[in-house]
Amino acid sequence: MLFVLIVLSGCSQNADSKADIFQYKNSYIGDNSAVGNIVNQLNDSNELKQISLHTKEQPYGITLEYNDITAKSDKEIKKTVIENATYLFALIQNVDWVTFKFSANEFAVTKTEIQHWYNNQLDGFENEEDLKKLIKDHLNSEDSVNQFFRK
Repeated sequence: MLFVLIVLSGCSQNADSKADIFQYKNSYIGDNSAVGNIVNQLNDSNELKQISLHTKEQPYGITLEYNDITAKSDKEIKKTVIENATYLFALIQNVDWVTFKFSANEFAVTKTEIQHWYNNQLDGFENEEDLKKLIKDHLNSEDSVNQFFRK
């Protein structure tokens, strides 16, 4: 009986933590726990093979390496890159770049580039609803997505 209560308690805590990714707002890249919790709530986190934090010298960054995601189209992967990078830059104060490694592609995104693309400062967002709206508005246009990757 005690085991069931512990398991249920753990499940409810996971559900609560997944409910509000913005509880990690203003985290720092050196906070492995916060970064890990953020990354675990992003798209395709179940396919994540490795997370590397680059914190020895500025600019600070993150490398996310994924298992083979052959079921996704190139367009879907690009949208995932933009959305995941947006969340990381909005939530982690001192991250300057993120590299996404897939089996066939690698994408490097800087905070400056994505903020310029959005024409918006990402660290000003205080809730997930507003951030999701910004992302959705920009990802609706295939031309806009392609423009971002033409850098």
